[in-house]
Amino acid sequence: MKQILFFTLPLYLYATSSFITPKEYAAQLYKNPRGIGCNLCHGENGEGKLIAKYKHKGVEKSFRGPQINNKTYEEFAKALNRRKKGMPRYFLTNKEVEALYLHLQKDKEEKKKDDK
Repeated sequence: MKQILFFTLPLYLYATSSFITPKEYAAQLYKNPRGIGCNLCHGENGEGKLIAKYKHKGVEKSFRGPQINNKTYEEFAKALNRRKKGMPRYFLTNKEVEALYLHLQKDKEEKKKDDK
């Protein structure tokens, strides 16, 4: 019995451990959820970003990715599941949406820690 435990315990511990932290997973997911990263349109921290400037009928216009790091979780999740011009549809799982939201809130969490 001890031999079985001796050989299976390391395998069990290896199988339950992860090679990537939840924060690292969220950061990687934000950069590449399904081919086109959120950061390309919404900025590195969800602050919003200018995507393109153009002229339409002689009028200067711009196309911007909106700020998303100021949304509540409910607003964020709802926005990801709504069709919008220019926004790809990712078909994310609930866990992926949670990870992305937590990634966008990391600066707020760090600020809270610094204030204490």
